[in-house]
Amino acid sequence: MTVEIAETDDIAACRALRRVVFIEEQGVPEADELDDKDGEAIHLLATDAGRPVGTARLLLMGKTGKIGRVCVLKEMRGTGLGAALIRAAVDRLRQIEGIATVKLGAQVHALGFYEKLGFTAFGPVYDDAGIPHQDMALTL
Repeated sequence: MTVEIAETDDIAACRALRRVVFIEEQGVPEADELDDKDGEAIHLLATDAGRPVGTARLLLMGKTGKIGRVCVLKEMRGTGLGAALIRAAVDRLRQIEGIATVKLGAQVHALGFYEKLGFTAFGPVYDDAGIPHQDMALTL
């Protein structure tokens, strides 16, 4: 596996991955997946031999960096790519002056995955596009 993770302006590639994972696989309504925040976000794209296989979107909100829209193609799950994407996202946010906290909304089944990467769950479980989520944070 020769996966590279880099910042990208290829929002179409990121949206295509999100469509496969969120809309087609998980049944998230298209209206919930597509929003107006892609233009202001930092996008990370993971590629395997040049083929897009995973993505994450970073939003800046004051002193908080929010990681969202994290997805990995089914055939690449279990390879460590998801963890590598989260580590790359945290590293990128760490480079931005003034960012003190990283937050994300985790699907409840993935809480343990994010806990291993240093995140702590807080607040109530809530419904996001029909999937139970809980907010998590990491102090930089």
